[in-house]
Amino acid sequence: MEKIVEVKNITFGYDEQRVLENTSLDIYKGDYMGIIGPNGSAKSTLVKLILGILTPYRGRVKLFQEDIKKFKQWNKVGYISQKATSFNKNFPATVEEIIVSNLPLGNKLLGTKGKKEKEAIDHVLEVVKMQDYKNRLIGNLSGGQQQRVFIARTLASNPELIFLDEPTVGIDVKSQELFYDIMGKLNKEMNMTIVMISHDIGVITEKANRIACMGNRKVHTSQCDSSVEIEKFIKNIYGDKVKMIDHHHDH
Repeated sequence: MEKIVEVKNITFGYDEQRVLENTSLDIYKGDYMGIIGPNGSAKSTLVKLILGILTPYRGRVKLFQEDIKKFKQWNKVGYISQKATSFNKNFPATVEEIIVSNLPLGNKLLGTKGKKEKEAIDHVLEVVKMQDYKNRLIGNLSGGQQQRVFIARTLASNPELIFLDEPTVGIDVKSQELFYDIMGKLNKEMNMTIVMISHDIGVITEKANRIACMGNRKVHTSQCDSSVEIEKFIKNIYGDKVKMIDHHHDH
């Protein structure tokens, strides 16, 4: 299996407080990894370290076998933050304009869209089931619709690896289900590697094929082979405080 993220023995903290201590994580091509953990367990910090937004005190990070300090192929990597869906309703950009802003450089610099660009926009909107909203203002869409537009925007650069930070917070149940359908297709049909921070343990352990639990300044990983095994794994780390929820009954 091709290793596309390698975090090796990293240590990091804020001020005097260490939040990660000598911890490691490998992510392989085609993984669908869920990152879970209590508030303050450095989930978002870990992703920011992988993306080079933060620099570890010690240890190293590699993306696609290249040291993060030298990594240049950012079109291979997509990142959707928690704030992606908090647009003011008066924000003056259409869905199409939001997507164009992430197309590979080319005709968009001239303010024109060639056939290739138009096809790319239509394709990514079709993937996220938003093709009828191309000319709508982003601020007039619901949170779930905005989120799908930002997934489409991320897909416009043809990434191989996508990071998402708590993507289902604040969106309705129907939008959540559609979101997970889209993620499943991207992972299985397009062989995209997905790394998702989630607070919803019951759902993410069912959807992902690997899970990373953050706790005690470490990252612990497991395959999601069976719900019984994964529940045992999580309870070993967090104790009995964690309750697994079957998402068919409780959102």
